[in-house]
Amino acid sequence: MSVLTAFIYLQILDALTTVAFMMHGLNEMNPLVKWAMREASNPLGGLFLLKAVAVAVAIVCVSYSRYGLLRKVNVFFALLVAYNMVALILAAPVLHPVMH
Repeated sequence: MSVLTAFIYLQILDALTTVAFMMHGLNEMNPLVKWAMREASNPLGGLFLLKAVAVAVAIVCVSYSRYGLLRKVNVFFALLVAYNMVALILAAPVLHPVMH
C-alpha cells in the first residue's frame, strides 16, 4: 500500500470515528475540526471539506517526494484512530452475556 493510499484510508477512518463520536453526543476535541464543523452550513460538510484539504496537502507532499513526512503523519493518524476506537468502546454501554 502506498503512503498516500494509507493516508487517505486513515483520513476516512478518522472521519468515520468523528461521526461516531457525534452520533454518541461526544464533542470534537480538535480545534481546527471543531471550527470547520461550526463554520460550515452542515457539520459533516465542514468535516469532509477539511479532510479533502488534508488529502490535497498529502498529494503535494507526494509530488515533492516528502514520503518520510507523510509516513510520520500516517503514524500519528493511525494512533489517533486507535485512540478514537478505544474511546468509543469505553463510552459504549457495557454488554452483559445473556444468562440462561
